[in-house]
Amino acid sequence: MKAFSGLALVALSLTLAACGKSEENATSAGEPVAAVAPPAGTSWSQTVAETPDGYYLMGNPAAKVKLVEFGSYTCSHCKDFTAEASEEINKLVDTGKMSFEFRPYVRDPIDISTALLARCGGKDIYYPLSEQFFANQTAMFDKAQAMGDARYQAVMNAPPAQRFGQLANDLGLVEFAQQRGISADQAKQCLADTAAAEKLAKGVETANSQYQITGTPSFLINGVLVDNAANWAALQPKLKAAGL
Repeated sequence: MKAFSGLALVALSLTLAACGKSEENATSAGEPVAAVAPPAGTSWSQTVAETPDGYYLMGNPAAKVKLVEFGSYTCSHCKDFTAEASEEINKLVDTGKMSFEFRPYVRDPIDISTALLARCGGKDIYYPLSEQFFANQTAMFDKAQAMGDARYQAVMNAPPAQRFGQLANDLGLVEFAQQRGISADQAKQCLADTAAAEKLAKGVETANSQYQITGTPSFLINGVLVDNAANWAALQPKLKAAGL
């Protein structure tokens, strides 16, 4: 994406991390964890609640194994991980042994726009919509490439409350979200929420400070950053070692 190489967030201060680069700490082995039945008439993978930090946690809030992903909607490795691992993660969440939390690691204005829209429909569609945004990544990049430098700079020079909305429109993200139940007015309001955008940026700063994130996707298991686990084949043994 030539037009977007080396971009920094405008009016948002972030330390960027590379997609797919991962050098983290190891997790320790745990005892086998017992399954926990969900509330009657539900499944744990369809049970989503907002956390005190404003993220969305899927599954049993008291699960013994807590998996957190730091992922970027513009990261190809994150797209690949989502495609290969979402079904497996849902199966583990449904046992009640594990909860899952996806925390957007926003690296650029496209990330911000996508993350704002992913949250726009609320907790009940956050995870399905996030998966669909990842699946749409290539088409989104094609539209980004077609924008060119002049249009991109014009969008970045727009007032903060208009910037992400204009970018999302040019990338086809608003239309994409509309086709999945988010109205144009709802999308416009979410994309104009500069406080939410700043909170996403602050979340990246906090993650960098607490865990020294060096790339996406990166994972926590029970609050510990795991090493060399940027794909499902590498992460699954870590989860088994934690007791699953």
